[in-house]
Amino acid sequence: MKYSTTALRWAFIGFFACCCNIKAQTTLDSVVVTATARPQGTTMENIPAGQGRRSVDATGGSIESLVMTAGTGVASTNELSTQYAVRGGNYDENMVYVNGVEVYRPLLVRSGQQEGLSFINPDLVQSVQFSSGGFDACYGDKLSSVLDVTYKKPKKTEGGFMGSMLGGSAYFGNTTGKFSQITGVRYKRGTTLLNTLDTKGDYNPMAMDAQTFMAYAFTKKLSLNVLGNYSHNTYDFNPGNRETSYGTINDSKKFEVAFDGQEKDRFNTLFGAATLKYEYANRANISLQVSAFQSREQETYDITGEYWISNVLGKDKETIGTGLFREHARDQLHATVYNVALLGTVARGQHTLRWSAGAQKENIKDRINEWELRDSMGYSVPQNDEYLRVLSNLFSHNNLSSNRLFAYLQHSYRLNLDAGLFGLTTGVRAGYWDFNDELLISPRVSLSFIPAAHQQFKFRLATGIYYQPPFYKELRQILTDESGNGVVVLNKGIKSQRSIHLVAGGDYTFRLDDGRPFKLTTELYYKKLDNLIPYYLDNVRVWYAGENRAHGYAMGIDTKFFGQFVPGTDSWVGFSLMQAQQYINGKRVDMPTDQLYNFTLYYTDVMPDFERLQFNLRVILAQGLPFSAPGREYEANFRAPAYRRIDVGLTYRLTTHIWLGADIFNLFDIGNVSSYSWFTDVSGVQNAVPDRLTGRQWNFKVLAGF
Repeated sequence: MKYSTTALRWAFIGFFACCCNIKAQTTLDSVVVTATARPQGTTMENIPAGQGRRSVDATGGSIESLVMTAGTGVASTNELSTQYAVRGGNYDENMVYVNGVEVYRPLLVRSGQQEGLSFINPDLVQSVQFSSGGFDACYGDKLSSVLDVTYKKPKKTEGGFMGSMLGGSAYFGNTTGKFSQITGVRYKRGTTLLNTLDTKGDYNPMAMDAQTFMAYAFTKKLSLNVLGNYSHNTYDFNPGNRETSYGTINDSKKFEVAFDGQEKDRFNTLFGAATLKYEYANRANISLQVSAFQSREQETYDITGEYWISNVLGKDKETIGTGLFREHARDQLHATVYNVALLGTVARGQHTLRWSAGAQKENIKDRINEWELRDSMGYSVPQNDEYLRVLSNLFSHNNLSSNRLFAYLQHSYRLNLDAGLFGLTTGVRAGYWDFNDELLISPRVSLSFIPAAHQQFKFRLATGIYYQPPFYKELRQILTDESGNGVVVLNKGIKSQRSIHLVAGGDYTFRLDDGRPFKLTTELYYKKLDNLIPYYLDNVRVWYAGENRAHGYAMGIDTKFFGQFVPGTDSWVGFSLMQAQQYINGKRVDMPTDQLYNFTLYYTDVMPDFERLQFNLRVILAQGLPFSAPGREYEANFRAPAYRRIDVGLTYRLTTHIWLGADIFNLFDIGNVSSYSWFTDVSGVQNAVPDRLTGRQWNFKVLAGF
């Protein structure tokens, strides 16, 4: 085995060096992947956060990109985005906590190109835990998953720097005994990556943020933690032209566009949280937690395009459709969220009791004014003999001010018997929202068992009721007035979506003869879904129907195999099978994130006899997502091609604290699809033109730390 892995290592290096211009389909040889075995008695799993800085990742080394491959049941089909889907859920169904405080993402972002930096700064992270279902009552109210991140409290002075073609980051942390702080700044500019898209033009995206985490111990029992973040994200775009080939060998088509106009988007967020903690007895504490979040978002564009659709046969082209379109938007959204909570923990012997009670205030101001005019073959679409009609328009002038109350009580008990170690966690969560006058009760329970005779096995069961109260996007219902205009109204009769989780899983840990640890994890799950609000995906934006008119289910199996070729360097491989279906007005359709299969691989190795050189490989292969034609958005009667992506990278340790790196994103230059644009040819046939993601791109980087 040692000789086979050595050959594999050097094969990867040679392959990496010579395949820049290869576009052929290639099959990789089998790879043996190992990992550090980590005990998992609950549905929370540890994510190896230390992999982020030197990993090969088009988002710049985000924690979310690690979750996409290391997290059980996680799927992502857009390398420009840090959003992910979990076991049939959408991007809005995932909770993210940093130091026990829930954080939010911008609401208006509609494409991965617009996305800047995610909230989590990987330079500041101490540990990451993730659950894809069956999580405890101490976590909030979402249908799919929870990502729980803890930031560092430095024990000594530390810092680092990273710069690449995608941007850069720097951080510094220190301690003076009672006081510690860690502060980081990040800058992202993905112009080189966006220039590989089909649509050519002047891309000018820029994102930056500054984040700090400070801790002060007044006494041995009383301490204060403060977390602050400011994020500024802009996206300026002047499109030039686009050329997209699609169809089959026997029916090949080309879509060409000449653009005029521009897009200017702004996303600014402020976040602050403070936690005052008092330990009034041994293993007993109480905390007061306050937080505030503010987001100011603006999306404006005026873009005109003249397009041609052609049949292509060899070098000959036959134009089968021409037209003009103009897209206009003046969208603004201001959101402010205030949260205050009292939390407590008491541990006695094998018992641990946790509780919390709090309130949340939300103020949202939404202004939308957008429309699209379409001219096909000299006629405005849709045609009208009396006046000019636009293809679509949408207007919103809504203000929302609402209040939420929430509380939970959770008890954990560990029992060590001759048969083995049992762990039982029971809890209940309650919530109330005054907007729709809805009271929710959410019981949850999980059981774990480690047999005394076979401690390499760990088994767990979890179940519970999980609600997702609408935040804002789910409330928006689009009605059509007598003139055919789309008007957004807020549905006060809407109810929370509900999911009943059933999760059964286990781990098997073992060591090879040379002592290297391995872990195999498998989970079976079934989710019964009720009161669903149907939605469809447009790139990374989720468009909701604004009313509860569906129910469904998601079920499947997830398997992960973790290992470690080199101490301190984790690798893993995962495979998932899933079916996610819903019933809308009695008709069964695929959920928008339904994927039969999802394969992920993250492989890291150090070159034999040349330990300064480290190799990284990231592979994702997943079934394409369902999509629909205009006017039938919720039926999902088509499916995109499979998402296939391979990223490879090399890092070289120049000195003890300095690394140099080179990456190739999308090694085989595969034209993955993020969404579809629809255009009509002369015969009235609608053409689904694929909006493709990024092509092959080099990236060079330098890392330093102390």
